[in-house]
Amino acid sequence: MAALYYQPEQVNYMISEFSKDQLELIGKTLGTTFKKVGNMYRLELHDEPSSRKLAIELHLDLDVNGRKMNMVSAYAHETFLQLHNCIGFVASDLLKQVTFFGKQNGYVSGLIVEKEAGCSLYANVDEALITGDFTNLPPELMMGSVALSLTESIDFEGFSFDDE
Repeated sequence: MAALYYQPEQVNYMISEFSKDQLELIGKTLGTTFKKVGNMYRLELHDEPSSRKLAIELHLDLDVNGRKMNMVSAYAHETFLQLHNCIGFVASDLLKQVTFFGKQNGYVSGLIVEKEAGCSLYANVDEALITGDFTNLPPELMMGSVALSLTESIDFEGFSFDDE
């Protein structure tokens, strides 16, 4: 089951608060826990079979020219990625991953973090590619569109993490 957290009324602004429960959900999905340092939360992943290591930092409520924003940073061997204006996440136990995402002006960017210490970034993907028929896309566009399709929902109204 995937859990989705997103505040659509704040798409071009700030942005969601990452509550303690939501941080615990992210950690549980990835098989680890966050360590808090100021407004930053850090988790570290290590996959023994592949020897991969990955550190993720959530920087919450950053003040940028009077506007609040969240940022997710990923650190791996010879790799550094950042997702600015993170407005939500999708945590999937089935896929063993968390997709952090931002949406602005019809485009979606997502940083996908895998439990096995993998990480992918898809930036500035047109929302029309995510909501359309994937089978009509060239193979080069299909992967990012399918991966970020998890950030779409028909109706966010009344969404809750509570099990029904």
